[in-house]
Amino acid sequence: MNTVSESIVKDMALAHNGHLKIDWVKEHMPVLNRIRERFEKEQPFAGLKVAISLHLEAKTAYLAKVVQAGGAEVTITGSNPLSTQDDICAALVEDGIRVFAKYNPDPAEYKEHLIKTLETRPDLIIDDGGDLITILHSERRDLLSQVRGGAEETTTGILRLKALEKEGKLEFPMVAVNDAFCKYLFDNRYGTGQSVWDGINRTTNLVVAGKTVVVAGYGWCGKGVAMRAKGLGAKVIVTEIDPIKAVEAYMDGFEVMPMLEAAKHGDYFVTVTGNRDIISKEHFAVMKDGAILSNAGHFDVEVNKVDLNAMSTSSRIVRKDIEEFVLADGRKVYLLAEGRLVNLAAGDGHPAEIMDMTFALQAVSLAYVNEQYKNIGKKVLNVPFELDQMVAQYKLEALNIGIDKLTDAQKSYLESWVE
Repeated sequence: MNTVSESIVKDMALAHNGHLKIDWVKEHMPVLNRIRERFEKEQPFAGLKVAISLHLEAKTAYLAKVVQAGGAEVTITGSNPLSTQDDICAALVEDGIRVFAKYNPDPAEYKEHLIKTLETRPDLIIDDGGDLITILHSERRDLLSQVRGGAEETTTGILRLKALEKEGKLEFPMVAVNDAFCKYLFDNRYGTGQSVWDGINRTTNLVVAGKTVVVAGYGWCGKGVAMRAKGLGAKVIVTEIDPIKAVEAYMDGFEVMPMLEAAKHGDYFVTVTGNRDIISKEHFAVMKDGAILSNAGHFDVEVNKVDLNAMSTSSRIVRKDIEEFVLADGRKVYLLAEGRLVNLAAGDGHPAEIMDMTFALQAVSLAYVNEQYKNIGKKVLNVPFELDQMVAQYKLEALNIGIDKLTDAQKSYLESWVE
């Protein structure tokens, strides 16, 4: 395979800088390094093709190299037009991985890259947001027959997979990596919490302390965003549709109210719901002058850009990744990173140590599907608990942390109904 001639990337001259970035994260991903050692010996993907659609930055690149080390022929594309890093793409091509991705392609190019990735006829898939799976189950069903199964990274992707499964249309097993303990407890909470504010602070260069932050959605990602906003000195308001999560946010010390009321108070807005139209025309109508809008959900539909454009008399780019919209009454609101994932479109995504666990889960889940695809059926399944525990144990060992073990007497006590 001649990856240079077969790939679509912006500029191969950028590869050196991409290699430096990948080398840096490799040094901070000990769990994935351990998985790589296993894969090099066991070759779980020998003779197989793997297609990957993820945010194409250094940590993702290293996951691709780990899968490649397990014997796979790997093809990778981006899962978001603004999160692809061109130097990383070039470096991967030099490392023998086929790449179809560029930073900020137009919609037609972006889809072309997804389709070209699928046209390599993969046996296994790692998806982020469900774009590869959706194309396979709709317009390119001719490419379905060879796929054994795969793994999905995000809440959004899992929602799409479960909709397919519910309709009886899912054609192969997919592991819901997002629902694993070592994913949502750490990646969603600590990873999103830190990387969202990394992206916002890098982009705006404005203070957070003393201001009001509105967090839409109090799932694990929302919890992380709210926690870090509080740590930066902000007053935090949470909006929710789930009464249980709303009570939890209240008990965690945050104000809770509907978005229409919160919109009057917010200086910063962060949407993390996985749904559409979370902030729309009725909210823009009551916002403070200077409000800053951002999204940390997978698709750019949480802040309604159609409404915002319709209500604006003018717009302009005032700083990299910041668009200013002037409303009819003279108020200005600012949208970060086109309403796309602010932590990746305007930053480098989650810290390497966090993605170490998530991508370790991706790698071992893919190997699990490859071993068991004939037995597990065409369904969405959870990461096996023993794999979750294994990744956590590897992480503890990397941190040189020991924990207790049950004695035989303690095990017997827990399994008995008598005292």
